[in-house]
Amino acid sequence: MGQDVDAREFSREDRTLYRAKVRRCLDVFARMLSEHDLSFEHTHVGIEIEFNLVDDKGDPALKNAEALEAIADEDFQTELGLFNIEINVPPARIEGTGLDVLQATLRDDLNFAQAKASEVGAHLLMIGILPTLQEGHFSRDVISANPRYHLLSEQILNARGEDIEIVIDGVDRLDTTADTIIPEAACTSTQLHLQVEPDEFAPMWNAAQAIAAVQVAVGANSPFLLGQQLWHETRIALFEQATDTRSEELKAQGVRPRVFFGERWITSVFDLFEENVRYFPALLPIVDDEDPLAELEAGRVPNLPELRLHNGTIYRWNRPIYDVADGRPHLRIENRLLPAGPTVVDTMANAALFYGLVKVLGTSDRPVWSQLSFRAAEDNFHQAARAGIETEIYWPAVGTVSARELVLRQLLPLAHAGLEEMNVDSAVRDRLLGIIEQRCITGRNGATWLIDEFAHHAGSSSDRSAAMRATTRAYEEHMHAGDPVHTWPTRA
Repeated sequence: MGQDVDAREFSREDRTLYRAKVRRCLDVFARMLSEHDLSFEHTHVGIEIEFNLVDDKGDPALKNAEALEAIADEDFQTELGLFNIEINVPPARIEGTGLDVLQATLRDDLNFAQAKASEVGAHLLMIGILPTLQEGHFSRDVISANPRYHLLSEQILNARGEDIEIVIDGVDRLDTTADTIIPEAACTSTQLHLQVEPDEFAPMWNAAQAIAAVQVAVGANSPFLLGQQLWHETRIALFEQATDTRSEELKAQGVRPRVFFGERWITSVFDLFEENVRYFPALLPIVDDEDPLAELEAGRVPNLPELRLHNGTIYRWNRPIYDVADGRPHLRIENRLLPAGPTVVDTMANAALFYGLVKVLGTSDRPVWSQLSFRAAEDNFHQAARAGIETEIYWPAVGTVSARELVLRQLLPLAHAGLEEMNVDSAVRDRLLGIIEQRCITGRNGATWLIDEFAHHAGSSSDRSAAMRATTRAYEEHMHAGDPVHTWPTRA
């Protein structure tokens, strides 16, 4: 969830003051890394999930304000589009049955919110991209009322100097334009948070980058956009293009995009924050009253508001987070590359795979990134987004291999070991990672199910929109039933 801001216009003076304040925050952050205690006794993890809202026919329901009023729970918040809301599940300790606690909390919250939202004609759907979105849903009046979103849209379009063009070649080809960032609202994601010690941040982040392709391959759930079948995880391409502040000329000059895989393995969390300050101009130059240096020298914990706000407008697929909770500062990795859904238990299985692999690979004596070029990791990532669970991935000491085989033969045992190292109960490990195993055995994830289900409905109707609605309604039924996606029947 992004930080709320008030509606306003920004002056040149605002930007000058903000740049100075961000750099002051960065200097204080550097001191904190060497002088302050950012350690913790127990590892906490958390989850944010963005939902689509649909009506009884499966079409987008532009009712997030009404739905949130009915839900009346501070864990649910607005999102960019009127057909989006987000849940922030309170963090939990990962050891023991902590992942079961997260799953039960998420399931209960979803059931409660679904019951309340249905009273205003809206149903919650966990899916990467809603198949029934149409061009009309990419208009300015579909942006939520929160001033943050309108400001972000204005600043991105002003920086770009021209409309946003979305071009994605998949099974079909999509070529469209937008005069706001509303296409980003189509990208509904799961964001996994992992609390990390400062000294472990760099290897953990490097590990997260190395496994990004695997996560996308087994978790893909976004094959359709605006009636076209594109990538298995179309969200990746859509999000990269929908928030791009660069004109074609700036791209040709090598200016970095704000949706950023990165460009190198790191040696410290400071590398990422320093790159963000050095490479990216401010989108929301809002200056806070806090003097971070004065706070630090007075023995208090600075919030570093400008640095955190700036960091929140740079969309790394694995984003570094500095935060303060109960008066204690800490660091987190925010893993942002997974789609929402298909079900709560699938979400938790994806989380278990991520947490386990990052832990074991991040503490390896011979780390995977010492044998894998950063460019190969990025190429793996985009290829996995295109081809999904059947993609081929390059992996050190293995070579180029199918994602399914890599997970089954190499990575699942490592994920089990990582979760065991984090003291996750064996029954929890076996249940959640068993879902990933079955996905790889069957070749069935959200994207493959959606493609097969749509093929069935399209085969019996010449009305493509009607087939998308039928697919969406069938998906909604299975999603709320809660069985993992590899068990869902298909009729293709």
